[in-house]
Amino acid sequence: MHDVSALTYSAVTCSALSMDQRLNLPTSDVVHPPLASLEVVRAVARHQSLTAAAIELGLTAGALSRRVAALEAWLGTPLFERHGRGMRPTPDGQRFLSRIEDAFALIAAAADPWRGQRGSDVVRISVVPAFARMWLLLRLRRLELGPDGGQALRVDVAVDYRHADVEGGEVDVAVRYGRGTWKGVVSEPLMEESLVPVAHADLAARLGTDVAPTDLLQQTLLCDSDAVAWREWLRAHAVERFRPRPHDRRFEDYGLVLAAAQAGLGVALARVPFADAAVEEALLTRLSCVAVPSPLTYHLVTRQRESRPAVVELCQRLKALAKEDGSIRSNAPRSDSVQR
Repeated sequence: MHDVSALTYSAVTCSALSMDQRLNLPTSDVVHPPLASLEVVRAVARHQSLTAAAIELGLTAGALSRRVAALEAWLGTPLFERHGRGMRPTPDGQRFLSRIEDAFALIAAAADPWRGQRGSDVVRISVVPAFARMWLLLRLRRLELGPDGGQALRVDVAVDYRHADVEGGEVDVAVRYGRGTWKGVVSEPLMEESLVPVAHADLAARLGTDVAPTDLLQQTLLCDSDAVAWREWLRAHAVERFRPRPHDRRFEDYGLVLAAAQAGLGVALARVPFADAAVEEALLTRLSCVAVPSPLTYHLVTRQRESRPAVVELCQRLKALAKEDGSIRSNAPRSDSVQR
């Protein structure tokens, strides 16, 4: 085991060496870099943007900036330089990233013998908790068995708020919520949603079932990580430039948004038909007969040129079940609002 003086000497020595000298030091002489930062610098280098990398990893840009800074401090050299509104690797950063990519390839190759034991019929899918609870788990057996006793699959569900690395092979398929603009992967719209305000029955009794937007704005509005849905609903009702107020409440998980509405804490937007069962179970009451199309939707995300039969089959089954729900995205033109 290294004593404190040895570690201090090693750190001081490393800071005085060039990048290439440090990368070629024997591993026994160098403490490994902060591992949480390695995937971050890979993502920032792929996108050349902290913001885009933060969206991919499901973290804030500030958190990514701190991890990059920690790695640069450990190495003793900058890895990125500002380029317009983006970031690009420095020459030292390019050499370091090249070595890191080689290291990740070795790790992936080392895992292949065990990963292969999952079998060709096992598909790993990444979803957020709300999607797992409200939609996927209710249909998981049907997804695995398939129609008419066809090919059986085993679906390994990874539940996380973070965006799993589909292109890197962490999972085979992901279901992500957004506009479908993720880089480096193939995304296909799975569901379309419409937005309807809902509330606990006691609050709904006071407000009525055809509430004016100005009356809704007198209430606490509940939303998930951002207010895109409320902005869209209010804009469709001629209320521009809405920003959440201090008394509005945000939750990381959409399921918690509905739970807060069930507890009488304010007004939520039901995402129909996706959340129909959850809204009914929570005994929430619609406050409007007008549903506004959501600008965000669930997407199926796969790696580029995905051809493994089990993965393709699972995607087909997911789309078929979404279509049964009447929630598959249509290519037909839609009006600004839909009567429900």
